[in-house]
Amino acid sequence: MAGDTVITIVGNATSDPELRFTPSGAAVAKFTVASTPRTFDRQTNEWKDAPTLFLPVTVWRQQAENVAGSVVKGMRLVIQGRLTQRSYEDREGAKRTVFELEADEVAPSLHSATAAVTKTAGGGRGAYESARREQGAVSAEDPWSSSTPGAHGAGGQGGGSWGGGGGEEPPF
Repeated sequence: MAGDTVITIVGNATSDPELRFTPSGAAVAKFTVASTPRTFDRQTNEWKDAPTLFLPVTVWRQQAENVAGSVVKGMRLVIQGRLTQRSYEDREGAKRTVFELEADEVAPSLHSATAAVTKTAGGGRGAYESARREQGAVSAEDPWSSSTPGAHGAGGQGGGSWGGGGGEEPPF
């Protein structure tokens, strides 16, 4: 990762993600995000839109499947990843350069929306957490498994809520 250009972009999906699979079976989802910076012009006392940036986004493996099942056209997203540059020659022989965002994280923006998050089976750190549970390092009760919105679960450390503090409020 050293030397990578990591960026965060907030914008809207211009289409539903397209999910495909490589010959080896790895999932890859592609879509484009459009981001339009807005600035306030004090002279005219109004908001002005700068030119829109359209950036292709690529997401891999389990996250690609999650993105394909969650993101829809028009959804406002926060995406963090590595900006990459690729050069190629088109059919007419002209040299072209494109910039793409290989996403590490894709999330809905909660600026003007709400979201209900559902943990996928086997996704993310599933194998890591399973191994730690087998060693007794993590409670077998998964706080993400509750279907009740806003439930914190009683899992984790200390046998109580929020890390053993005893109360229902977080320790901050």
